[in-house]
Amino acid sequence: MTSRRSLLQAMAVLPVVSACSTINSASSTSSINYTPSGLPLRRVNVSESRVIRTVSGLRPFRREGFVVKGERLGDKTVVHNYGHGGGGITLSWGTSHLAMQIAQQTAHKKCAVLGCGVMGLTSARLLQDQGWDVTIYAKALPPHTTSNIAGGQWSPASVYEDASLTPQFQRQFGEAMKLSYRYFQNLVGPKYGVRWISNYEFSSKPRPTDDLPHNYASMYPQLSILGPGEHPFPLPFATHYDTMLIEPAIFLNQLMEDFYGAGGKIRVKGFQDFDEVLTLEEPVIINCTGLGARDLFDDELLFPIKGQLSFILPQKEIDYITITDSTYMFPRSDGILLGGTFEYNNWDLTPDPAETQRIIREQSAFFKAMRDPWG
Repeated sequence: MTSRRSLLQAMAVLPVVSACSTINSASSTSSINYTPSGLPLRRVNVSESRVIRTVSGLRPFRREGFVVKGERLGDKTVVHNYGHGGGGITLSWGTSHLAMQIAQQTAHKKCAVLGCGVMGLTSARLLQDQGWDVTIYAKALPPHTTSNIAGGQWSPASVYEDASLTPQFQRQFGEAMKLSYRYFQNLVGPKYGVRWISNYEFSSKPRPTDDLPHNYASMYPQLSILGPGEHPFPLPFATHYDTMLIEPAIFLNQLMEDFYGAGGKIRVKGFQDFDEVLTLEEPVIINCTGLGARDLFDDELLFPIKGQLSFILPQKEIDYITITDSTYMFPRSDGILLGGTFEYNNWDLTPDPAETQRIIREQSAFFKAMRDPWG
């Protein structure tokens, strides 16, 4: 991917289009200032004065990828579903479906789900749909979960490291992607806060075609490589694809409502150690504790990647996603999300003011250098 220095150098040589500027021809405007679906590409207004909040979250990351497996511990069957890095929302229905299949191999229909983030809620809902009596145990509920800090783009980012991949995990990862992709399509609409949206990933040089969108092209419709002059943004090359954007606040709240509506119960409770988990009455336990699995289930391979986000006031005309090597922009109804950071093994949830300034500065420079014939 392009470096931050390359990004700034590339933007420096491109002119900023002012409100009174004109485009050479109508055909030029239509070819570069619209998404493949025909939506206009407008400039995001980024400034410190428009920031409405800044938050930080900890992605539960394992270099080897997430864990979905079952095991017998004492007289309990424990099904693990955790460690999804930055791909939690994206993979949620998929890995929860795999976890449900493991639970279905037992003779029981009653379970405890540990955790009330996106993994806990999707696991619980899928089991309820199979006739299970489900109780969620969690010390934090939406909107106070790690999942609420997620960006919500449907594309599994920072899930694993290539050097640590195994063929078995690759198969499981691909299956989870396919399942989740189909589940989310059934939820498109305002009720669950899911919509289709254009995405642009940028680089200063042509990107190799062995990346995630090309390797799973059937799940990245309208995939194309755009060169200089084929898009209005201030970096030479862009990979375009359509995917879904999930708004965590809407999505998680609706899952909670669905869970209660299906007879689910929630107990606000944390666990000091695994021995305390074993005191639960339910014979099957679904472990969706995210980073909590490090201490609760002794997974020393699990560690956080800190992510920091700033939100600016919404702009209704912005309906596309941008991603560079050091920043990204997701337009949500609760504000335009500007990211981001990837700080390995940083447990501090306090936002860093210097990172906030960097994100705003780089995003502002990027969009000021964007061509926008409308203003």
